[in-house]
Amino acid sequence: MTAATTRRASEARGTHTEGRSSEELRELVSHVGAELELAPAEHIIEWAVATFGERFCVTSSMGDAVLAHLAAKVAPGVDVVFLDTGYHFAETIGTRDAVEATLDVNLLTITPKQTVAEQDEAHGKDLYKTDPDLCCQLRKVTPLAESLASYDAWATGLRRAETHNRVIAPVVGWDARKGKVKVSPLARWSDEQVEQYIADNGVLVNPLVHDGYPSIGCWPCTRRVAPGDDPRSGRWAGTSKTECGIH
Repeated sequence: MTAATTRRASEARGTHTEGRSSEELRELVSHVGAELELAPAEHIIEWAVATFGERFCVTSSMGDAVLAHLAAKVAPGVDVVFLDTGYHFAETIGTRDAVEATLDVNLLTITPKQTVAEQDEAHGKDLYKTDPDLCCQLRKVTPLAESLASYDAWATGLRRAETHNRVIAPVVGWDARKGKVKVSPLARWSDEQVEQYIADNGVLVNPLVHDGYPSIGCWPCTRRVAPGDDPRSGRWAGTSKTECGIH
């Protein structure tokens, strides 16, 4: 990415402050999705910033800072949204704090309407045990949807290599439930590409990744994974649940 290209993307962040209609956004996706399918991740982010300006953000679960690092290079000061469920590992919160301190991003931490204690009072203690889908809905899906209200598009770190449910994830697609453009710049990246980018750029990684947690969620619903096992097998272990509902 050239300095001029980065500068143009940065300047574009002050534009497009008015939201587009759902029809306009869907039409946009239908034209650019295929065009960007093979584009480098940096170019995909640059397109999103130039297209949506301040109505574009990046989301991060802080398993690593690869997407935030890429976005900060292309669009310094970009909004990075982190969802604090109230159940995160201390290492995940520490990674968030380190990202905010070391990268040129505008980090926005959002929280559910209810604290964990308030949720326990309303729905019974440890809802993640009795109704994990509802727990995810209250602490992840709804807060994220509400936080994206002022954006037309957001970027995720979703990769097709992660699970069989994600193998058809488009680089640029339409999320009908949220009524937003969903951008997945890393969709085509392999595990090896992620590791190489981290090594080449000294990218922050959640310490839990090196302690047997290749996929990190809330602490009550995340377990260590044995070497060679599916990286996401530690999420909601012992249940049929495989996704929180965000994707």
